[in-house]
Amino acid sequence: MQFIEMSGRQLLRLVTEGGPSPEELSEIGLKEDSVVRVNRQGDIELRRPDRWDLIGGLIGDFEARIKRETGLDWV
Repeated sequence: MQFIEMSGRQLLRLVTEGGPSPEELSEIGLKEDSVVRVNRQGDIELRRPDRWDLIGGLIGDFEARIKRETGLDWV
């Protein structure tokens, strides 16, 4: 499966255009310095000390938004 990794700060800028709210993500434990990754289907995973947790999903034209925000491509 391919992902694009980013910071929690970057993700928070993306979700304002669709998906879970910043408040919902904060309640789950997302912080600005968190490490997150998004797969091609839009699933958001949060890096915990010992695992990745699925915490939500992006909707809409998230691929273009992610690439624009991070400058990265799918790996």
